Amino acid sequence: MIPRELIGTALVPGGEELRLYRHGADHMIVLDRNELMSTRMSGSEEALATMTCERLEGRKSPRLLIGGYGMGFTLRAALGVLGQDARITVAELVPEIIQWARGPMAALEAGCLDDPRVSLIMGDVVEEIAYATNEYDAILLDVDNGPDGLVRGANGMLYSRRGLQAARKALRPGGVLAIWSAARDDAFMGKLRKAGFDIDQVFVRARSNGKGAKHVIWFAKMI
Repeated sequence: MIPRELIGTALVPGGEELRLYRHGADHMIVLDRNELMSTRMSGSEEALATMTCERLEGRKSPRLLIGGYGMGFTLRAALGVLGQDARITVAELVPEIIQWARGPMAALEAGCLDDPRVSLIMGDVVEEIAYATNEYDAILLDVDNGPDGLVRGANGMLYSRRGLQAARKALRPGGVLAIWSAARDDAFMGKLRKAGFDIDQVFVRARSNGKGAKHVIWFAKMI
């Protein structure tokens, strides 16, 4: 049996410690006993991108904001379906995440961070959203575990009434706020409706082969 090998650790600003493991050909990022992401499970993160882009069909020079990078599944999937006129901003709070992407997981990163359509911001996506006005056609959030966070208490700001109002301000008319979550959350859906969004809730399997746990993606458009 192949043992897991600890590759690196990272302290989330204002939060907990992340650990990067390698197990054979696979990598996983772990918080305490929780596996936050793994190269074996990319299906729902890829769907976050492809299903959002489907909802932007026909828009010229679409601008997207992705928070955060994770293992890059969402970014690579978006680049795979968007044209050369698209522009994607990626906001990642933890520097080690990008170091791991360019280091031990360089084969997985596959040059996506150097794509000319991509701009990388090392910082909190909350601040990027707060500073933006009518700037993005879509905001894609795969931060923490969804509204029921594990990694960092301040992430809750994204899913608060104030955070949702900031997202509305940052979006262009008809824009999409797409939110990934490890589990359904009816109370959060109520928050989205109160914030003035029309919601499409989609359940997606964790693995790209259609297997694994069901994750949730909310596609919220301004009414």
